[in-house]
Amino acid sequence: MLIKGQDVAQIKLGNTLSDDQLPTERFDFMLANPPFGVEWKKVQKQVTDEHKQKGYDGRFGPGLPRVSDGSLLFLMHLVSKMRRPKDGGSRIGIILNGSPLFTGGAGSGESEIRRYLLQHDLVEAIVALPTDLFYNTGIATYVWVLSNHKPAERRGKVQLINATERYTKMRKSLGSKRQYVTDRDIDEIVRSYGAFQETEESKVFPVEAFGYRRITVERPLRLNFQASHERLAKLDDEKTLQKLPAADREAIRAACATLDAERRYTNRDAFTKDLKAVLKPTGLKIGAPVLKVILNALSERDSEADICTDRKGNPEPDTGLRDFENVPLDESVFDYLAREVTPHVPDAWIDEDKRDPLDGRIGIVGFEIPFNRHFYKFTPPRPLEEIDADLKACTDRIKQMIEELSA
Repeated sequence: MLIKGQDVAQIKLGNTLSDDQLPTERFDFMLANPPFGVEWKKVQKQVTDEHKQKGYDGRFGPGLPRVSDGSLLFLMHLVSKMRRPKDGGSRIGIILNGSPLFTGGAGSGESEIRRYLLQHDLVEAIVALPTDLFYNTGIATYVWVLSNHKPAERRGKVQLINATERYTKMRKSLGSKRQYVTDRDIDEIVRSYGAFQETEESKVFPVEAFGYRRITVERPLRLNFQASHERLAKLDDEKTLQKLPAADREAIRAACATLDAERRYTNRDAFTKDLKAVLKPTGLKIGAPVLKVILNALSERDSEADICTDRKGNPEPDTGLRDFENVPLDESVFDYLAREVTPHVPDAWIDEDKRDPLDGRIGIVGFEIPFNRHFYKFTPPRPLEEIDADLKACTDRIKQMIEELSA
């Protein structure tokens, strides 16, 4: 930087994430090659404080990634240095490993950062590079190109370029660096970017294609109840009952034992009624928590039993059968449920209380960029006849070797 004539005062010593020493500076162009997957635990307090106290007025407003990988923090740091579009805007080129593309589910810090970048139309293109380009690691890497003044034809879209096959082998390895990208290949990658067209190497997607809603799918709780010897023994394992005086525990167990041990109830309300009837003579004040643990000990899941309902008559969800579905952002969650879930489990429903904190709609919004999925090419397996022939040839060779040894 000094050779290029940069002012020495602009070169700062310190940690970029914990101490922004150029807080008011804005730049036309920014290039960065931050460390891959660096842990930021040592500066976690400063970064978290900035996120909580400054919010979107600071660098880390959208969210924080997991402490084991600070790649997206460096990216957000650069975004904070962009000039406003009316002042000419800015462009960023940053090289990252693969985790910022997909790590973290809906609602996580990583997903919220991707959501911010994509919904604010800052991501212009992502280029997948060949492996084994760096001295200290052979992992896959990606160049992110960001801009806040996209040309009209690129607005609302993201270009993915798969340049993983554009490499040349080195004559001699340098650490983990075994390949490099020639000037000619670099030129072809740039031309592919400039053309902004669908090819084998280039794909263009609307921003919404990377978003989804994570919905919670519930199924009703169905239980049967029985005062069998095996289930009565479970009462001793309930912590709530263990806190009661020994005499009370014995009275409860004795009362439960008076129920018909052979009868299996398939309706919770019917069993609860009979249970309260045998507990009443004990004179004990059986509160809701104690009654709940008794019912828990004497019950088992039963797909043939009646649905357990709450006081309002609504079905109670079975936490053991709870599932999650990722619904494309531009699709109705109810249409998705009817098409993908209901045909297999007709009694399922969506928990409508699980809503996104930003838009208030059902389902938590998530964003990921499954780069490899979009460029995956299915290679059919070889015919079974060829595989069988290879296996037979292999076993014949082994058999021959054994015969030679025993001769």
